[in-house]
Amino acid sequence: MGQSEPDVGRRLRVLREKRGWSLRELADRCGLSFNAISRIERGASSPTVATLHLLAMAFDQPITVFFEDAHEQATVLVRHNRRLSSSADGITMESLGIGLRDQQLEPFLVILEPCAGNGEDTIAHTGEEFVHCLEGQISYQVNGETYQLDAGDSLLFDATQPHSFYNPGAVVARLIMVFEVSESERLIGQRHMEV
Repeated sequence: MGQSEPDVGRRLRVLREKRGWSLRELADRCGLSFNAISRIERGASSPTVATLHLLAMAFDQPITVFFEDAHEQATVLVRHNRRLSSSADGITMESLGIGLRDQQLEPFLVILEPCAGNGEDTIAHTGEEFVHCLEGQISYQVNGETYQLDAGDSLLFDATQPHSFYNPGAVVARLIMVFEVSESERLIGQRHMEV
């Protein structure tokens, strides 16, 4: 009861039709191809987090708009093989849960190839950030101080401090990242992939 997997394609089509936009008009507004949007709407393609971000910006809505329905989710189940995923420059981020009514947390599984990360390019955002290293090593720099995390180590900090991370090891690192979400600053996870 209360658990369902979101139909992102159907929700996208409803939003587009409510605006009176054609597929081509939405493609022009978000920078995606007509065919890519059509495949998502038909359920023939699963969009990445980055793709959903582009679509959400075109509608001037938070990304969670694609996961809402008439009943608004009070419980969201994410199957391990149905996670939204985005990859760039040796960083893969898989969403562990999105679409909850009034969601305040964004949890991700992050996979870092050796030497991958955002290095010296620090970011800062509202809220708090939690990191738990599952395997490998990760080096986090927060407000000029470096924290070396090994498997089993955790870090919690005020995310308004400038911070960055990278994998200093020779093996892949896997970690859980959880961001506190505010209405004014969505998709914080995506910003962590910008290098």
